[in-house]
Amino acid sequence: MRAQKLIVGVLVVAAIGVALAAQGRGGRGSGAGGPTTTYILKPARVFDGDALHEGWVVVVQGQRIQGAGPAASVTPPANAEAIDLPGTTLLPGLIEAHSHVLLHPYNETTWNDQVEHELLGTRIARATVSLKATLDAGFTTIRDLGTEGAGYADVGLKQAINQGIIPGPRMIVVTRAIVATGAYGPKGFPAEWDVPQGGEEASGVEGLTRVIRDQASKGADWIKLYGDYRVGPTGGAVPTFTLDEMKAAVEVAHSIGRSVAVHTSTTEGLRRAIVAGVDTIEHGDGGTPELFKMMVDAHIALCPTLAATDATSQYAGWNKAGGAPEPQSVQRKRQMFKMALDAGVTIASGSDVGVFTHGDNAREIELMVAYGMPPLDALKSATSVDARVLKMDNQVGRVAQGLLADLVAVDGDPTKDISSLHKVRLVMKGGTIEIRH
Repeated sequence: MRAQKLIVGVLVVAAIGVALAAQGRGGRGSGAGGPTTTYILKPARVFDGDALHEGWVVVVQGQRIQGAGPAASVTPPANAEAIDLPGTTLLPGLIEAHSHVLLHPYNETTWNDQVEHELLGTRIARATVSLKATLDAGFTTIRDLGTEGAGYADVGLKQAINQGIIPGPRMIVVTRAIVATGAYGPKGFPAEWDVPQGGEEASGVEGLTRVIRDQASKGADWIKLYGDYRVGPTGGAVPTFTLDEMKAAVEVAHSIGRSVAVHTSTTEGLRRAIVAGVDTIEHGDGGTPELFKMMVDAHIALCPTLAATDATSQYAGWNKAGGAPEPQSVQRKRQMFKMALDAGVTIASGSDVGVFTHGDNAREIELMVAYGMPPLDALKSATSVDARVLKMDNQVGRVAQGLLADLVAVDGDPTKDISSLHKVRLVMKGGTIEIRH
């Protein structure tokens, strides 16, 4: 076991070195200045996480925001470096609440192929590049919801970012994700074979307790459970953990300060997760008006992952660009999202990126608008709301004095054209300029 861990460690270091060499850089941000520089940012407007303000400026000193407000009312320090950003909107660094950096698009390689055949070192090297692409797209914080067969590599990547070894967003990690015994994949092997799974298997209250505590000890910031999966008698999705198991898992996780995210696509799986008192629901495809009302009453947020369904439907042959009618999977997703909006559910922007290309995370925010959410609310979802749901609102998610200077400037006004989020001009993380165009 010690030898195996040593080999994994060597692979991690080698993969990171290769990825950095390919990027032609080492260490933190490529822009001017550093975490001790003082800036005054001068965009056309500022979205502060709540509202849009014309003519505001933002002063950054060291790693934090020193002040923000109308240009005439803000006096920057004498040594401040002015950065003019005409025509842009400055926003809090965007937040991705459902990512898989150790996966890459399924139209490149299937999930099974990635889990079964790709070397850990290869997956870590690719993830290193994906993290840089995510940061360059203006997403300065991500919650990564499972390594999908890559063990605790997310913990190592998080440490590498925090230590300045590689560039990337702030990471919240769940490590291996927890699945009911026999419920996950890869499948299709002889019963005599013991095949490594994409998640960590557990059964019963005792088994879940052990696994949750073990994952937390190894670096899990949140706990993720698969509340249902495609293991029904005819291959359909059915609940996998009993209500008692789910309740126990939530109690154990909360008792050690870990919030709980639950994957669920069935009505009964969603009901059990709500009754158990989880913190976020991922996907929520089996939602009903009654269940969404229960989520509101229980203060449970929904990560709708609209972009994943949009992507997989196109992989399956939907010619969206050609104007083909929406397939049933997309229609159901649109209907689910409208029900959640109508019920007043807290929507956390989370896309399931990894199913599609890292760096294209804003695709989720665009789809939320296309499916009926006002642009201003979609921007809140990806900034201040996500920060609150992830319990990071005392650090990120708003442009406000004392918070970390995680900021992104985009051309245009995303409250009028949400696609402006793809036109990134500047990304700052913790007062360091990561990219500047």
